[in-house]
Amino acid sequence: MANESKIVNDALASAEQISRALSQSGYTADFSLESLKQVDRFFEEQAVNGQPRPRGLLSQQLGARLFAVGAYVGEVIRRLNDGQWQGDDNDPQAEINIAVRLKDGALLWPVQRVMRRFKNGADDSVWVYGVTVSSSATKQ
Repeated sequence: MANESKIVNDALASAEQISRALSQSGYTADFSLESLKQVDRFFEEQAVNGQPRPRGLLSQQLGARLFAVGAYVGEVIRRLNDGQWQGDDNDPQAEINIAVRLKDGALLWPVQRVMRRFKNGADDSVWVYGVTVSSSATKQ
């Protein structure tokens, strides 16, 4: 992966790190589609009305943790659908704009989706997102 952009390498490393951290905190984070339900549970337990719970797991380093969770969600979807990470190190908002391109050409922005999940709650479920994009990708 030496030819990957720095942001893609950061996303891959962050996905692995947050997987371990979530697992240590009692969430199943094994890169399965089913594990996205655990990401939704994480947000239900750690955020209220688009704000981190005081002294919760999102109360510090919110941006870095949302990026890491977004990278995890993206990596789950990428692995399931044989997708590719795409990121531009020259983009000042590379962490937000990093994307996963699926085999069918669909482009997904998992960090943006996780940010919406944090802000809007269960209406922006990452599990539903993962199931929806994965089922449409497998129909190709």
